[in-house]
Amino acid sequence: MGDGGAIVPLTPFQAKVAGLLAVNRAPDSHLAGGAALHIRPNSKRYSNDLDYFHDSEKRVAEAFAADRATLENSAIRTAVQIAQPGYIRALVEEGTDGTKVEWAHDSAWRFMPAVKDPQAGYILHPIDLAVNKVLALAGRDEARDFLDVLFAHETLLSFGALLWAAVGKDPGFTPMSLLELIRRRGRYQPVDFQRLRLAEAVDPLTLKTKWLAAVDEADRFIRSRRPEELGCLYYSPEARRFVTPGADAPPDAAPHFGRPAGVLPALYAGDSHP
Repeated sequence: MGDGGAIVPLTPFQAKVAGLLAVNRAPDSHLAGGAALHIRPNSKRYSNDLDYFHDSEKRVAEAFAADRATLENSAIRTAVQIAQPGYIRALVEEGTDGTKVEWAHDSAWRFMPAVKDPQAGYILHPIDLAVNKVLALAGRDEARDFLDVLFAHETLLSFGALLWAAVGKDPGFTPMSLLELIRRRGRYQPVDFQRLRLAEAVDPLTLKTKWLAAVDEADRFIRSRRPEELGCLYYSPEARRFVTPGADAPPDAAPHFGRPAGVLPALYAGDSHP
């Protein structure tokens, strides 16, 4: 739980650091990764670190300098472990508390603009966090990514819709090639989940059942899509959110494509983020 009674899956020290660094956040310097995805109250997993993404290598250096000064002004130590153009990793400590913090350059291409968060400043939009997790699971076989994708599937948008959208961010994949890579995931032992910091215990058998159903559903979904809509999300003005087209979806769902810095859905360009 966070400081001040906030119900978020950050340690008290992570919450303190994120709160301090919120003043330095901007649309092109935002919290991302697991910490941003799991800042929501109903999350089951605690993040191991704080990841800040930036739209250029220059912004990485600028943001790190500002963040380091902010932390040092609060008597929090920053020990740099890796420093190279576009990527800095440091161990941030106060007394016996500590957390890893990373500042990295990431593509400015996304579906939605970064959003303002009352605790952490700007964070990557949840839909982009979920799409990134799908791509991460394709590239590495980690139990944390597996849990994160299932979490997004159950609480944000279906795995099939996220997978369909993910090839818009990484055109090197087709939906089927991405699905075939990810289909091999989910073969985890109880010890793999025991190594993670979880808000509650998970049952591997239940997870596997949910995973197989999500994969089968995704296979059917991507086969039902039109090629000209490859790499898009679908936004429903009626529901005011992203949806998975199908029998139970609002009939007004329209394609939403990403671009540098993200873009609000065209049909509600004047509205706040869904």
